[in-house]
Amino acid sequence: MAKTTISRRTVLTLLAATGTATVVGCERTRRQAPAANVPIPDALVVDIADGLGLLRGDERQRFPGSLPAADGSVIHATAPDGGDTAFWRVDTATGRTSARITLPGRWLPQAVSASGTTVALTSDAVNVTDGRPEGRNATPLMIVDGNGVPRRLELPGNYVPETFTEDLTGLFVLEWLPPTSPDRYRVRVVDLATTQPGPLFTRDKGPVPVGAEEEMRGEGRQAVMAPDRSTLYTLYTHQPGHRHTRDLVSGRPGHVHAFVHTLHLTGRWAFCVDLPNPFGAAPGSGHAIAITPDGGRLVVVDATSGTAAEISTQDLTVRRTVRLPSGIGTAHAAADRARLFVGVGTTVRTMGLADLGPTGEWQVREPVTGLVPSPDGRRLYVGQTDSVSWHDPATGAELGRVPVPGLVTLRGLVAGA
Repeated sequence: MAKTTISRRTVLTLLAATGTATVVGCERTRRQAPAANVPIPDALVVDIADGLGLLRGDERQRFPGSLPAADGSVIHATAPDGGDTAFWRVDTATGRTSARITLPGRWLPQAVSASGTTVALTSDAVNVTDGRPEGRNATPLMIVDGNGVPRRLELPGNYVPETFTEDLTGLFVLEWLPPTSPDRYRVRVVDLATTQPGPLFTRDKGPVPVGAEEEMRGEGRQAVMAPDRSTLYTLYTHQPGHRHTRDLVSGRPGHVHAFVHTLHLTGRWAFCVDLPNPFGAAPGSGHAIAITPDGGRLVVVDATSGTAAEISTQDLTVRRTVRLPSGIGTAHAAADRARLFVGVGTTVRTMGLADLGPTGEWQVREPVTGLVPSPDGRRLYVGQTDSVSWHDPATGAELGRVPVPGLVTLRGLVAGA
């Protein structure tokens, strides 16, 4: 089976909403949907309070302890099985499930390859954007490949998996330091043949000199995968005293408060795009990142200060910054072929990608918890409190709404659905 971007979170149970399908194990029954429950036009993967939700037509499925591929094409699911863990995969376009395998011990999926085939599981629930792990001297990992073959690793030190190299021979991780009382971390790659962690390359494909690996103390806010699955971009904020590898090598001060960490999955190199002030000065939750469908541009938004920055993914530089109306709350951003959408509080704003100029603004019923444009550009899905609505992107007119109890955020579309 092939989120592109990645992430995290058995018996399948019904989402507590009317007009849904009930799924238990491999059995499925359908209730008669009331007339008011309009089927959702595009299949979506969402984060809910205790896992993932799959919204498809008038079906609502819930997967505790699960993690989707970046493009939503497959969900890696787990459930306790006595003292062990049952593991299986779900094809989100069809609902078909793989055979279950038993993993000795208790495990949760934390990182998935860009292809969606291979997953890394850990014994705890901490991932790259969820804060620091507890102190430990060793980190157990379980790797399950595309054929469902598990392999257990024990890494000396304190590691959190992030994603895999494109050829699936390496696992990118955050190494937390010091292991037993972590307060900072660095990005490394574990050779899965030898299980040895080592530094990444620089952007010019040279080895990082000893002592020049970046150590970060900030907050990983959000990550997006390039459409071609070659690169993972992660927005970091609040980096007190942080210095990039290039600054450590050159001796420049290089202190920044926010940047986009660029991780090339084929070349195994990393590069940080610094964001100018005021990025990183306000709470991290007020920041959001979006990538254009062609993969050519990233846009980072700081809703608190009312600033947006456009980054070229070709030369990895900030091309321009623009002002936008400020807002207080958690920020969300998404882009279609022509527009950037920014949501904060109960306000959704649109900006033209050509010049990042404002093109529209409208209100929704509850605070925004996610934005996802439809593939054809005719709908903008908006996560709200316990619901998902969809709107005309040009006017903001609500076209439909479905209940999603426990909704945390919209994760993305289901590829191929």
